[in-house]
Amino acid sequence: MRAPIGHFDTATPAPDCLDELVGPVADAVRRWGGSVPADEFVHVDTDPQWADTAVFVEHFGRELLERSANCVVVAGKRGGETTLAACVVLSTTRVDVNGVVRRQLGARKASFASMDTAVGETGMEYGGITPIGLPAGWPVLVDSAVVDLPYVLVGSGRRRGKLLVPGKAFAELPGAVVLEGLGVA
Repeated sequence: MRAPIGHFDTATPAPDCLDELVGPVADAVRRWGGSVPADEFVHVDTDPQWADTAVFVEHFGRELLERSANCVVVAGKRGGETTLAACVVLSTTRVDVNGVVRRQLGARKASFASMDTAVGETGMEYGGITPIGLPAGWPVLVDSAVVDLPYVLVGSGRRRGKLLVPGKAFAELPGAVVLEGLGVA
């Protein structure tokens, strides 16, 4: 199969390569029930040394930068309660943690979760966290610009490999809330 965006040596429908994905991501692909068929989620095999966005686009093409999204784990705190959530924004932007995220979570303070928390709670590798397969009940805050793209390059749950996912599928993830202005320049 040919990748819908980018130039990759291997591209495989995600349901056909579940063994390449970490458990929570494979389970989410297996159980996917959104309007976009799961076989439109494409896994591309990539070397872990290219996992970070800047290095990745240098290797696979700068045109991917505007079609790539980052998924970061944030922690919102209010009183003694902490709410973990994921934020999905285009790679050309940063997450508005102290504005949009804090208000959306109803938190007094919001910050990026520690690496140990992000990895431990998601069951995914740092540098490969994806919004597909996150823990049940987590809010998944998605910038509207991500949803508007035909295909988006995002982590696969591992540092090896990426997923190419139709943008509109992000709005159908469990816990998804599409927000304007989540990603800021």
